[in-house]
Amino acid sequence: MLAVGVTATLLPALAPAQATAAEPLGKYENQKPAWHRCDASEPAAYQCATIKVPLDYSRPDGTTIKLAISRLKAGVPGKRHGALLFNPGGPGGEGLGMPVMMKDVLPRKVREQYDLIGFDPRGVGRSSPVTCRLTETEQNSEHPYKRATFSHDVKWARTVADKCRARNGDRLRYITTRNTARDMDVVRAVLGEKKISYLGYSYGTYLGAVYAQLFPERTDRFVLDSAVDPARVWRGMIQIWAEGSEPAFTRWTKWTAQHHRTYKLGTTPTQVRKSFWDLIARADRTPIEDGDAKVTGDDIRAALRGAFFSPKYAAEAVVQLKKAADGRAPSRHALLPGVQQEPRWSAAHAGSRASAASAAQPPADNGSAVFWAVVCGDTGAWPRDPEQYRRDAIRDKARYPLYGDFGSNITPCAFWDKPTEPVTAVRNHVGLLTVQNQWDPQTPLASGLGMHRALRGSRMVYVKGGEGHGVYSMDPRSCADRTVNAYLSTGRLPARDVTCKSSGSQGLGVKPQIIPAPRHTPRSPRF
Repeated sequence: MLAVGVTATLLPALAPAQATAAEPLGKYENQKPAWHRCDASEPAAYQCATIKVPLDYSRPDGTTIKLAISRLKAGVPGKRHGALLFNPGGPGGEGLGMPVMMKDVLPRKVREQYDLIGFDPRGVGRSSPVTCRLTETEQNSEHPYKRATFSHDVKWARTVADKCRARNGDRLRYITTRNTARDMDVVRAVLGEKKISYLGYSYGTYLGAVYAQLFPERTDRFVLDSAVDPARVWRGMIQIWAEGSEPAFTRWTKWTAQHHRTYKLGTTPTQVRKSFWDLIARADRTPIEDGDAKVTGDDIRAALRGAFFSPKYAAEAVVQLKKAADGRAPSRHALLPGVQQEPRWSAAHAGSRASAASAAQPPADNGSAVFWAVVCGDTGAWPRDPEQYRRDAIRDKARYPLYGDFGSNITPCAFWDKPTEPVTAVRNHVGLLTVQNQWDPQTPLASGLGMHRALRGSRMVYVKGGEGHGVYSMDPRSCADRTVNAYLSTGRLPARDVTCKSSGSQGLGVKPQIIPAPRHTPRSPRF
């Protein structure tokens, strides 16, 4: 899963906390993990361990927390290059099971060179998980701006912040991207590596970029897939969903007009646009029955925002909604498509995590709690005045009708404790590879380009026409996969940026998952 003016507040990345923490970390870096088989149902080679890291790196002799790590050792020791860490996205995504998931995805030539390393970031999953004990309703962060309901939105935001503070005290202030990057460096040392390689998706791209900023000399082969713009963390990365969805919506109207015989939504883009907004107005007047739920126009706007990046599925969804409004469609949980917000292995990982070491499930609100801890705790650029959010939501609803009022409405960050450190200014010449689809709903193209600009030594693999969130490993024969594999195998970046044409199966170009999405369904942003 954000303010336009964030860059003005960015400060040098190496804060005093990092300098004071460097010397006393030996006891953490010299840990000897007690590796053991993760679970009887998993391959014997898939091993898990728990290490300790400081809660606060400026006080390494203070409170510690647990960090769950996993590994699959390189298949051919003589060809081993090093360790490859993974992050699936989030903030709040669990990465412990990623070695198992990625071993069959990586080509043999790459797989033979690396120990595959997974970990649950601090506060997540099995790594000292945090909770705010949020209800399902409180976990729903998608609030359209309305004058009549804005006071309720403010109350929701304050309640979430208050519950998180009351439940966690100061602990939540240290669940940040900078500290997770420091944890990664402890993992590197514990593994006995001078450098680490890394594959991060979505939010994991920002985590990787922060690591490269803090530890450039320890950054080996890094691949950042579907990137967050580091100059827009974090309010701007929610607002960019609104900005990015408008070109996708315009593209959808053109595509759907060209397929009028199939969808009968209009023969011109203007007619298609009108068909959609007429549906929104109708659903706002009379919510559409969807099983036990009633779907409003606001629900449709929120649910279809990402679907417009894959025109065919958005057209099918709008047709089904129109039929339902007329009483001509099945009414059982089949109306609103929700494009998955993380690459495909994230959903699968929910099952593998439970089997790994037979651990207890994390708290139900763990993902939401970590999300807010990171996006609120990474940067102090969030407005503190509720009226600023009101003004921004009104402005952006006019600018970006599809999602602007959602993206700029108030969040718990308005009432969060101030960050313990300044946000990381990502700007360096570390050589690494970024990968980006043209039509990505979660990290739109402008976001990926922002990361590429910040990492001046990077090369970008751009998939022209590529749809969906997540590029690498979706099609092993694709130009993008070949370029990434060559880099991971040799460590040599392309001489210049690479433009690939979509093969038709890039990213989540597979059919979006069909899910019901009424407003009361808990949904939190994810990157």
